[in-house]
Amino acid sequence: MRLASLFVLLAFGPLVLVGCASDSHAPSAEEGFEVEGSLAFLTPGGDTLRTIDVDIADTDAERRRGLMRQRSLGYDRGMLFIFDSVDEGGMWMKNTPLPLDIVFVAPDSQVINIARRTTPFSEKSIEPAAPRNFVVEVRAGFADRFDLTDSTRVRWTRSE
Repeated sequence: MRLASLFVLLAFGPLVLVGCASDSHAPSAEEGFEVEGSLAFLTPGGDTLRTIDVDIADTDAERRRGLMRQRSLGYDRGMLFIFDSVDEGGMWMKNTPLPLDIVFVAPDSQVINIARRTTPFSEKSIEPAAPRNFVVEVRAGFADRFDLTDSTRVRWTRSE
């Protein structure tokens, strides 16, 4: 009996381990998020409030998709939207299941305004208070947690 049990364990044990290993590669809630750079939120004096990894949306298709269908987002990640021109175009939450803080940023990297705790799936346009060149989307509550205000600045770099 012991010999038969040992045989079964030796024969099928590796298969069980392979099955467990494949479970560890199950799709994560942040699958599809691509770290393409980093972004720091700075005080007016230049001190860093928080640095995050960013997925960069700098094409029309990427800007349209944004964080749609993203099911989770840590406080260490966000999406940076880079626009081709400075304008007052807004953002929306269509197909976005997470509430977000949306940070509108002027061409000089100064925060214009912050839309806090936006409504998931909403098609209502969320507008900047002045012309923007960049938008940063982060997890809802981020702005309050890290003391972002309209005097905050951003500095970002693209990964090599």
